[in-house]
Amino acid sequence: MSEYDVQKEVTDKFSLRGRVFHKLREDILSGKYKQNEELREVAIATELGVSRTPVREAIRQLELEGLVNLIPNKGAYVTGITIKDVKDIYVIRSYLEGLCAKWATEFITEQQLGELEENIYLSEFHAEKEHYDQVLELDNRFHQLLYDASGSKILDHVLSDFHHYVQRVRKISIATPERALKSNEEHRKIVEAIRARDEKQAESLANEHIMNTMENISKYGLENILG
Repeated sequence: MSEYDVQKEVTDKFSLRGRVFHKLREDILSGKYKQNEELREVAIATELGVSRTPVREAIRQLELEGLVNLIPNKGAYVTGITIKDVKDIYVIRSYLEGLCAKWATEFITEQQLGELEENIYLSEFHAEKEHYDQVLELDNRFHQLLYDASGSKILDHVLSDFHHYVQRVRKISIATPERALKSNEEHRKIVEAIRARDEKQAESLANEHIMNTMENISKYGLENILG
């Protein structure tokens, strides 16, 4: 992500409209607001201590992201993330994460490789201790390091958004010792392929890693996770 993009994102996030938007998006993705629930401008404005204008603007932006459906003369209703959305995201992510790992074999630095290897070591430690909050945080960090290493701000932006959209189901996906350790071992193999500059192997392993995650999530029943 370029310096301009980072600055724009920071400015947007801390503007009044940006703060309202990020809060509402987080509430929708976390499940606070359920599918088909109405977003009432007055109630939200009162809760957040703002006027209706930034709430209205935030809701319009959420509509552009496909999280809200605005019905003329009726109101704004939560679309949220459906089971099909989650499956679609993981299939698309599998291809894009593969591409990310492939490009990383060309652009990654020694410092980034070192950070990835340190991440794997820490993840293994916390997985064995069943510290799943730390495991999730380290998993997020691993993928962000990989996105940065791809050398593509566009790929980084798209994958970061996808990563955020499925955060609710991802918490479930690594909340067992078996999957947490297996996921970390998959990370290790990806990094080994990247260090060896084996772009085909890195791409294949990253693709497989995401599909394994989806398969593991499906065991829990997406309808139960998404409510």
